[in-house]
Amino acid sequence: MKKIAVFLLLSLFAISMYAQEEDIKTGWNFGALPTITFDTDLGFQYGALVNLYNYGDGSRYPDYNHSLYFEVSRFTKGSGINRFYYNSDQLIPGLQTSMDISYLSDDAYDFYGFNGYNSVINADWIDDTSSDYISRMHYKYSRKLFRFKIDLQGKLSGDKLRWAAGVNLLNFKVATVDIEKLNKGKEGDDLLPAQNGLYEKYQDWGIISAEEADGGFVPTFKAGLVFDTRDNKPNPMKGLWTEAVIVASPEFLGGESSFAKLSITHRQYFTIIPKDLSFAYRLGYQTTIAGEVPFYYQSQLITSVLTGALSEGLGGSKSLRGIYRNSIIGDGFIYGNAELRWKFARFRFINNNFYLGLNGFVDFGKVTKELEVNTGNIDTGAIPETAYFKTDAEKIHTSYGAGLRIAMNENFIISVDYGLAGSEQDGTSGMYIGLNYLF
Repeated sequence: MKKIAVFLLLSLFAISMYAQEEDIKTGWNFGALPTITFDTDLGFQYGALVNLYNYGDGSRYPDYNHSLYFEVSRFTKGSGINRFYYNSDQLIPGLQTSMDISYLSDDAYDFYGFNGYNSVINADWIDDTSSDYISRMHYKYSRKLFRFKIDLQGKLSGDKLRWAAGVNLLNFKVATVDIEKLNKGKEGDDLLPAQNGLYEKYQDWGIISAEEADGGFVPTFKAGLVFDTRDNKPNPMKGLWTEAVIVASPEFLGGESSFAKLSITHRQYFTIIPKDLSFAYRLGYQTTIAGEVPFYYQSQLITSVLTGALSEGLGGSKSLRGIYRNSIIGDGFIYGNAELRWKFARFRFINNNFYLGLNGFVDFGKVTKELEVNTGNIDTGAIPETAYFKTDAEKIHTSYGAGLRIAMNENFIISVDYGLAGSEQDGTSGMYIGLNYLF
């Protein structure tokens, strides 16, 4: 997979970099970013995102009263992001209110099996320069996701301890990759061969049931506790942010099964040099505590508040950077991230306050509760079963890397991260361009 990212705003930011005292922002401000990328199989991505902030009379700056986020982007062969997100602690007095409405289509969504290293990933099968090449789509399926999400938080004791509640309605449509569609405009060696990928094989082998194979509706309800002492939400220099939530999905509301999951996440921030250098870490644990979870929901990372279009893993931009996206799937898992964050330049430009930041990071994760995978009835043909499955192979997955941050008015933060996988079985590397710090 080849991606070319054109970061148009960087050239604008570089025009004028001179230090000044920060101004207090009032009223409405916005940040905008064009989206221009290229993917060999999905085509060109084009679109834009806009984030509007209302600071009121400026007395709470850099805290804002209202945030409205809009994103529309498309790949020329069909994938896309359509998203509206709203966040405010002023809409309903005493409540933190978040709402997300999204339609996310992915014509080549990653699928590498279950239980981490117990599922073997053969890089040569997706490398079109290898003699063992099968298809670049071997570890993919098509997924379309509609999401309507509302989260509320209110005070329990002072400003630190809060209750959390929410509803999240997810509708997944899952199917085989449309090879004919992705082959439009291709010739010769660029053409994708018709073949049964891992998703199709898991259906043939009975690992994915016919009921789940095409996706389904997942209504979930959330309740939990949040303890938050951060001094700044977009990029804290000190404080704690710890939460424990239970998410339940009742079958009688239209889901394919009833289940409940527990998620515990602890984040902590330390000042090393005031205003400029900090250390932050995140530890997370998520597990199924009741029922059976549809396979297409198992990649969801449960959090109290969304910080991007997706919250999925393990593996990829929101969890283990540099590791194959969503390649570490289990009924329970642990994960962690450690970052050193340095704000190395501050300046005024186009009447707004900016800073530039660098961060170095280490990420890790592991399946702690495996999904049941019955291999008793599988037929792998001429390919040995060990090319697909191992037993008792799961262990800690690690990655490491560095990133750049460009922040406007402390809240609109453009992020670029480059991660390297610690094991060849987890991939090689990944570059991620988006918004906000990871946590």
